Amino acid sequence: MLTARSVDLPEWVICAGCRALAYGKRFRRELLVCPECGHHERMTSDERIATLLDEGSVEELGFPVATGDPLGFVDSRPYAARLSEAQAATGMTEAVACVRGAVGGNPVIAAVMDFRFLGGSLGAAVGELITRTAELALAERTPLLVVTSSGGARMQEGALALMQMAKTSQAFRELDEAGILTVSLITDPTYGGVAASFATQADVIVAEPGARMGFAGPRVIEQTIRQSLPEGFQTAEFLAERGLVDIVVPRHGLRPTLSRLLSAGARRPAAPHAARGREVPEAPATPLVTDPRDLPAGETWEAVRLARALDRPTALDYIQWIADDFVELHGDRLGGDCRAIIGGLARLDGTPLMIISHQKGHTTKELAKANFGMPTPAGYRKAARLMRLAAKLGVPVVTLVDTPGAYPGIEAEAEGQAVAIADNLRLMTGLPVPVVSVVTGEGGSGGALALAVANKVLAFSNTIYSVISPEGCAAILWRDPGAAPRAARELRVDARSLLELEIVDAVIPEPEGGAQRDPGAAATRLKAAIAAGLDELSALGPACLVETRRARFRRFQALG
Repeated sequence: MLTARSVDLPEWVICAGCRALAYGKRFRRELLVCPECGHHERMTSDERIATLLDEGSVEELGFPVATGDPLGFVDSRPYAARLSEAQAATGMTEAVACVRGAVGGNPVIAAVMDFRFLGGSLGAAVGELITRTAELALAERTPLLVVTSSGGARMQEGALALMQMAKTSQAFRELDEAGILTVSLITDPTYGGVAASFATQADVIVAEPGARMGFAGPRVIEQTIRQSLPEGFQTAEFLAERGLVDIVVPRHGLRPTLSRLLSAGARRPAAPHAARGREVPEAPATPLVTDPRDLPAGETWEAVRLARALDRPTALDYIQWIADDFVELHGDRLGGDCRAIIGGLARLDGTPLMIISHQKGHTTKELAKANFGMPTPAGYRKAARLMRLAAKLGVPVVTLVDTPGAYPGIEAEAEGQAVAIADNLRLMTGLPVPVVSVVTGEGGSGGALALAVANKVLAFSNTIYSVISPEGCAAILWRDPGAAPRAARELRVDARSLLELEIVDAVIPEPEGGAQRDPGAAATRLKAAIAAGLDELSALGPACLVETRRARFRRFQALG
């Protein structure tokens, strides 16, 4: 805990993280974050609400929930006495404050826990308050935000406290079924029954730096099974590396991040504004090519070379050019976060959508970080999670395909690479939202197709798409890797051939010399192509979208 003492005037505080002395007024200006080490001190629910929600927007919900002592529990002191003391010390009826408000002008219903009240523990009253807050979000079709800070279920209420895990989970499931966005903000600490229920059931999980979350706390683990815990165990950073939270955001960045999430996750259109990264040129978009005869019959191997060029724009480059806003989401929620696949909520000229893409890089360091664009099972499972979220919110899915193929390593096979790809193929055939896929570089085998079962499949003019790499084909059939150019011609991997075979629906012409010569112009054409595809699909209902997508892939058969 933070300790404070007066040194004449003004007030000074001692950081609980580094023990440095901090000037009190500065400490408060920094939102209780140590200016020396960045330690985030706990906030009260009132402080948290004031920090996150727009000034003047907050309205207490005032649910009439009774508190009590259902078991007549006594340890060293009666539970009823502990409740009364907590109420007197905090001014709260229970360990959660429930409010209506806005974040960056985006409406939200919020339940904010307070650790001061019996460790933020989850008892019957807390469970009821969180459930009623979720039910109000359901009734008003407004996104729900929960801010967690808890040691777990309240022991003094026995199995009644345990039942709150199921009750709150049920309320979150109803929000899922209704397509209402849920966001969880994890603050320090979040343990036990709270971590194992609503805290981790939100669509998007945001965490403060250093916030600890887990089912069993360090003390329980050490005392129960005598295991030594690694440094940083269960911290937000530890969890992010393992794909269990979407994003770690310092306190000063929480309000803008939540605002962007709530805006991107809303069904309503928003006014378009400039892309966050670079300004997209206003030059007229080049029309899509739908007749293969309008494309030059060039050397196939040259297309392979251009598709793989290191200076070719990556998915992140394109997203920075074309998206009004983009909030990247991380992790498969099963223990991994593959950087070869990126995705998140975005807006395209004000229209909310989910962008999911393969990611490579321009340098050896960037390529290594992204596993050279070869996804692991965690990458495909992250993509599947984001697709399911898009389906829940009713927003289109846009995928950018650029991979030599799925990662063929031992670890990937042990973790179920084939199953992960298969799950995506099946999932995409039934997504009830518009899906537009664009091959922006390499389209390598099932690793590419796992993001490309779409209503509209497009390709840049200098891209390739194939069942196997030309080198792999040459090695197997000719037993000569040097025969790769011949294999490329025989496989017909180039955009002109793909259009002839109707593998792609249209081709996006690249600037002279390739997309890398003029990324801005390439991005302009990509944005126009995506927008046109989404406009065409917007008139179709969910059933028709699924039917036409299935019909598209059903037609592929042997040709005479």
